[in-house]
Amino acid sequence: MDFKGKNILVVGGSSGIGLSLVKLLHQQNANIYVVSRSASQEWPGDVQFLKLDVTGNLDAVETFLPQQLHGLVYSVGSINLKPFNRLTTEDFLNDFQLNVLGAAKIIQQAIKPIKNAAGASIVLISTVAAKTGMPYHASIAAAKGAVEGMALSLAAEFAAQQIRVNVVAPSLTDTPLAQNLLSTPEKREASAKRHPLGKIGQPEDISQLIAFLLSDESSWMTGQVIGLDGGLGKLKTS
Repeated sequence: MDFKGKNILVVGGSSGIGLSLVKLLHQQNANIYVVSRSASQEWPGDVQFLKLDVTGNLDAVETFLPQQLHGLVYSVGSINLKPFNRLTTEDFLNDFQLNVLGAAKIIQQAIKPIKNAAGASIVLISTVAAKTGMPYHASIAAAKGAVEGMALSLAAEFAAQQIRVNVVAPSLTDTPLAQNLLSTPEKREASAKRHPLGKIGQPEDISQLIAFLLSDESSWMTGQVIGLDGGLGKLKTS
C-alpha cells in the first residue's frame, strides 16, 4: 500500500490504535491530519495537529482540513464496564456522545473535502461486544451497535459518490484504554485465554486492517463490519 498524495484524518491519534495508525500511514507516505485532545511525542514531525475534544465544539475541524480528504478514521472510544444496575443515564449518554455523536459530527465537518476527493474511505471502530453478548458491556455495546448502524446507513447514502464506509470491530487490544483490564500478569493471561487464538490483540493488528480499508486495494468494499477479535466473536473452542 502506498498513500503518496493522499490526505488522511485520524481522530484520536495520540495513543493506542490511532497512534499505531499514524505511524503506519506515515511510513506509507500519507499526509496525516490528527484531531485529538493531546499531541504525541511519537508522531513524525510533519503531522498536522488540531487540539480538540470531540464532545465539544467542532467548528475548527472544517478550516483545519485540506481541500481534499481521501480518508477519515474515527479512533475514539471508551471502555465503560459496569453491572447493569449500576449504569446511570449519564453513563449511557456519555458513551453515546463520545462514540456515535462524535463520529457523526466529525464526518459532517469533513464531508466537503471527502466529497472533493472523488473517492474516499471512512473507517469507524466498534467492538466485538456489539454482536457478542458479554456481561457488564450494556452501555458501550449499545453505543457501538449504534456506530455500526450509522456506518451502514452512511455507506448506502454515500455509495453513489464513491465514498466507502466500513467498520472494524476488535476485541480487547493492548492499549492505554484497556490498561485497567490488563494491569497484572494474571489479568493478561486470563484475557488471552478467552480468545481462541490464545492472545490479546495488538494495536498494529488493528491499524494494518484500517490502512487496508483506507487504501485503493479495498476499493470494492463498503458497508462491512469486520471482526478482528482473535476468533472470540464467532468461535467456540471449549
